[in-house]
Formats: sequence, C-alpha cells, structure tokens
Amino acid sequence: MKITDIIKGSEYDLSLFSEDKILKLENRLVERNTKKGLDMYFTCLVRKKEIKVTPEEIVRQLYLLVLTEDLGYPVSRMELEYEVTFGREKKRADIVVFDKQQVTSPFIIVELKKPKLKDGKEQLKSYCNATGAPIGVWSNGRSISYYHRKDPNYFEDLSGIPRADQKLSDILSERWKIADLIKKDKLVNERKSLKDLILEMEDEVLAGAGVDVFEEVFKLIFTKLFDEMESGRKPDRNLEFRNYGDTETELKDKLQTLFDKAKDKWQGVFTDDAKILLTPSHLSVCVASLQDVKLFNSNLDVVDEAFEYLINKSSKGEKGQYFTPRYVIDMCVKMLNPRSDEKVIDTAAGSCGFPVHTIFHVWQNILESKGLKRSHLFTLEEKPAECSDYVQNNVFAMDFDEKAVRVARTLNLIAGDGQTNVMHLNTLDYERWDEFVKDENWNDTYSDGWRKLKKLRAAKNSNRDFTFDIVMANPPFAGDVKESRILAKYDLSRSISLEKIKNVPKDWNISYGEPTYPEALSNSAETVYQMSDGTFRKTKLKQSTTMSRDVLFVERNLDFLKPGGRMAIVLPQGRFNNSSDKFLREYISDRCRILAVVGLHGNVFKPHTGTKTSVLFVQKWDDELCPKVDDYNIFFATMQESSKDNSGDKIYRNTTDEEGNNVPLLDSHGHLIVKHDLFNHDGLTGDGIAEAFAEFAKKEKLSFFVDAPLMK
Repeated sequence: MKITDIIKGSEYDLSLFSEDKILKLENRLVERNTKKGLDMYFTCLVRKKEIKVTPEEIVRQLYLLVLTEDLGYPVSRMELEYEVTFGREKKRADIVVFDKQQVTSPFIIVELKKPKLKDGKEQLKSYCNATGAPIGVWSNGRSISYYHRKDPNYFEDLSGIPRADQKLSDILSERWKIADLIKKDKLVNERKSLKDLILEMEDEVLAGAGVDVFEEVFKLIFTKLFDEMESGRKPDRNLEFRNYGDTETELKDKLQTLFDKAKDKWQGVFTDDAKILLTPSHLSVCVASLQDVKLFNSNLDVVDEAFEYLINKSSKGEKGQYFTPRYVIDMCVKMLNPRSDEKVIDTAAGSCGFPVHTIFHVWQNILESKGLKRSHLFTLEEKPAECSDYVQNNVFAMDFDEKAVRVARTLNLIAGDGQTNVMHLNTLDYERWDEFVKDENWNDTYSDGWRKLKKLRAAKNSNRDFTFDIVMANPPFAGDVKESRILAKYDLSRSISLEKIKNVPKDWNISYGEPTYPEALSNSAETVYQMSDGTFRKTKLKQSTTMSRDVLFVERNLDFLKPGGRMAIVLPQGRFNNSSDKFLREYISDRCRILAVVGLHGNVFKPHTGTKTSVLFVQKWDDELCPKVDDYNIFFATMQESSKDNSGDKIYRNTTDEEGNNVPLLDSHGHLIVKHDLFNHDGLTGDGIAEAFAEFAKKEKLSFFVDAPLMK
C-alpha cells in the first residue's frame, strides 16, 4: 500500500515533502494482523517503536525526516507527545525540539493535530506561551507556517527555522537579495496566497489596531512593490522591506523612509504627507508576515487577488461592481487582439484588469518581435522603450470609486514606469468632468492623463464622443441611475410607445410594420406606422425616471469608440434574452456588428454574486473596417468548465507526475492554472473559446484578425 492511498480523503496532504522522503517512509511500512484485520505500522524515528499509521502520523514522521536530514537536529533533542500543562489541564504537543544548551527547555514546537491553520495556530501559540518556546511550526503537509514568539501577544512570521548549527538570530539578521526572495517565496514554499496572509494579519493585529485596514495594507503592499522593483533592477541591492533584527522603532522609521521613496516614484496614489499609521509593534508583525512574499511575477495576479479582497471588503461590493477574474479578462484580450498602435480604455476600471492584461498582451508581441522572452519577473524588469511608451500614450482607464482608482493607478504606474492615464471620473456623468478638472487637488494627480484624453475627443469641446480603438469594461450591474440631468443625455433612457391615431394627414410619411427602437428614436413627428391589422400609430417618446447602470454603460462605451472600433462588455445574461430588453439589442445592432456572445459560468463571479453573465463583443460599423451588412454570422459560445466551486474558490488544473501522483499543473512561470475552457493557457490546456473565435474571425475576414498570426 502507498502512503498517498492512506492519506487520501483526509485533511492532510504530502505536497510539501520530497519524493525521496515519502519513499523512505513507505519502505518502513509493515502489515500487522489485529482484531480488526490488517493494519499498517511503521517504526517511529524518535520513540523507536512501531506506531499505527494515520494521516497525522504520516505527516509527523515526514517532518521528523526534514528536521533530522535537512536541518541536522539529532533525535536526542526531540520528544513527541510532549506534555504541556495549563493549570489542571494537560495537553500534548506533537513534536518538541529542545534547546542546545538548556536541554530541558523547548526551542521549537511543531503542531500537526489541527489541520486548519487558524485552529493550529491558536493551539501552537498556547503551547509556546505555556513553555516559553521561541519558535513554533504548524503544518498539514500541504501548507506550512513558521512563527517567532516575541511576547505572549505577538507571533511574527519567520522565513524558516534555524538549522541545528544556527541560532534564531542568524535567521532574523540574514540579508536578502531579490534572488533569495525568488528562491524562498512564501507563497510557493508555504502554499499560501497573499489574501491568506492578510486574513491572518487581520486576525492577529489589524482588527484591533484602530486603523483603516485597506489604507494600511495598501501602504505596505505599495512599499514592498517599490522595494522589489528597486532590487529587481539592482540585483546586488539588499531588500529593505525586512526586519534584520531592528528594534520596532527602527523598523518603523526604515519603512516610512521606504514608503516616502515609493510615493515619490509613483505619484498620485497617496498624499505627500501620508504616513504609515500602524504602531511599531503592529507594523513589526505585518512586515514579518509579508517580507518573504514575492509580489512581482509575470502577471501581477498575486497583488490582484489581495486588492480585490480589500476593495470588495471596503466598498466595491456595495455598488454591484465585482472585479473580473483574470482568465475572463485574458479571453477578452485575446479575442479583441489589440495592437501596439491602438488606443484602449476601460470605463469601469476596478483594479484595472482589462488595461493591465492588454498591456501584457501587447508587451509580449513587442518582446517577441525583438526576439526577447518574457520571464517570471516580467512586470519588474526594464523593458524596451516601446513597452512603456505604449502604456503612457495608448492605455486609459477611469472609475468613480476613489479606492479602486488608486489601486488601478498603482498597477498602471508599475507597468508605465511611473506614468499612467488612470483617472477618478464618473464615466456616465461626463458633463461634470470639467468641474473635476478645475479642482486643484484633482489636477495635481490626473492632469497628465486628462491632457492625453482630451486629444482623443471626437469634437474639441465635448466630452461625449471619443476615438478609441478598443473599449473593455465590466460595468456595475446593481443600482439604477435616477438623476434626470444624467438620464437626459442618453438615448437608452427613453422608452417608446405607439399611440393609435384615426386620421393621417396626407403629407405625413407612412411606414409599414412596427418600428425598431433606433427607428423610433430618429423618426420625425410626421412619421406614421401602419400595423398588420390596418391601424395607424405614431411613436411617442417618454423620458424614463430611472435606468440600470449597465444599460447606460453600453451606450456610453459605444460613444467612446471610433468607427470600426471594437468593444467587449460584461452584461447580465438577461440582457440577451429578456423580451423587455429588446430595445437594447436593437440599439446595439443598429450601431455595431455583433461579433460574439460568450456565456460565462454562474460561478465565475462568486462568492460576490451568482448573477449569470455573458460577454458581448461588437465592432462599430465603418465603411472601411466594418462595412454595414444586413446579414452576417455571429460567434456564440458557452463556458463549460465552472472555474470556481459553489463557494467561489478557484478550481485548479491537475496533472500526474512521473510516479503517477496527482499534482498541480503549473504554467511556464510557476503559477497554478485555473480550470477553465476560455483559452489555451501556455499551450498546456488545449484550445478554448478564444482560439475558436480567432479561427472564426479569420474566416469572416474581420479587420483586426486579417493579418493576425495564429494565437498561442
């Protein structure tokens, strides 16, 4: 029997351990006849006697191999099931390693009995506090956490535990460069996400720190991104976002100085006088949690997930705007196939997913044209001038949520090497934009982007129509617009009714059949329609007092597009089949060629909402790029793989290793791959909807795919 068979179905895992250690333990397995039948046993390394095999015991014996073989601790310094006293109550710690000099004092306590981190950490803290042990380790075989007990209230993360020939101070004072961070990245080695770490920090210190959690975590991530970029471009530089044995006050001073440098590099995210408000002791715990995390990777998705959590928690979810999963964004980008000479805007930017992934797509094409490869630190490294020029001149975004704009600006500032065109504007209320521009504080932050945006207006003094090549957006679904001043500017805020008339003046125009919505909007007062029953009717327009935001966003986005421009927009599924939304479908088809409709799985936007959505792709009619025709083919597809479970947790693809074990499938940059069928991920998952659309687009001779290479 294999160990993997025994552990299957339990809350424990073996993915932290090497194949040779698993094989060593497997070779110690023996069968024993018991009253209940055959049971598996192995001899314990420390107790030197046969122990019945259980999932927890397997993880314990494997970790004993790590302690003895990898870290050099002799079994003579270890005890299992060590008795810890709490008043009259006694509990047993799984593994205790004793101090080298004070041989009866626990130095490291390892907790395995609680396979969930929150439970295990509480148990571990109580053991460390009761025994005075300075180091604690928790693991379930899949994830692992290391802690330094500074005092009974604060446990700081450690990057690892000392070897038998080291002291704790050796670990704390070790200088790190970017290469060390890549090698020891906590997210990879401890199988955690940045969101997990923020949740831990909230439990430990942030909830009771009396500060705005979003603001303080944002400051720390912002500062750490700057630190990584500086070291990434100067590999010999020591990382500064670390505690090298500093006092808590020294650490806070060092972090504030680093934050000030980051603010100076990436302006317009924080005010010049912004300070880190966490107390020195709280900051010390947070730095210890984050210092071993590599935020930069090839696609910034580590940061994306954390910001999505923070913004949804603080404001976004209340407004019905949920961040689009990055695999949906990548599908949209692949299907619209943006080029480096095209202007793109996201009108409901959130954390800027559509613009950032458009940047990645265009950058990759630029790099490939120069024979350069995209590395796992793609976003961190210096790139050809064309890459930053593209971001600074061709990529735009706006959002009405100030926190989201600051996150979006941060990600774009990184991509644009210090410049960005992300603006805090209400897309729908374009008449009020000039009032924002007059505000000195707004101008200090957004004037460069505004100056570039103005150049793209279709008419010099109007903020309604623009000349963008591409618009991509996931507008907010929830909440209606009720301000008459805003509604009056939109065609789609008008409802149409047909009023019966008896006598038709001779000079009036008579049309036959019921008018479409666009026809009704544009006809004159002298136009009359003869119905199939012979009666005559004329159209009557009525201004609605309320209108769904997403409907208005459709019209607004089309106004941003030049003729021949193309759009991808996420809409509720009902917009495509509700009879009450016929007017919207007629309005779209009058102004555009409908290219594609892709139905997304109902779990895509969970846990925030279960609303079923589809992505609409259109191209605005144009005599040259998209000549108007009455009949044409449309690409329809439906996502079959759910990508998330019913709780909203991502489902990842697996593969089998050489031993036949089920292991996670990783892309060329070491990232987990979400299980979806939207596109072929790095050539590893088979063609999906985006590749099928590319073939359709070439067959239909769509302008933006005529000369396109085969998608990768």
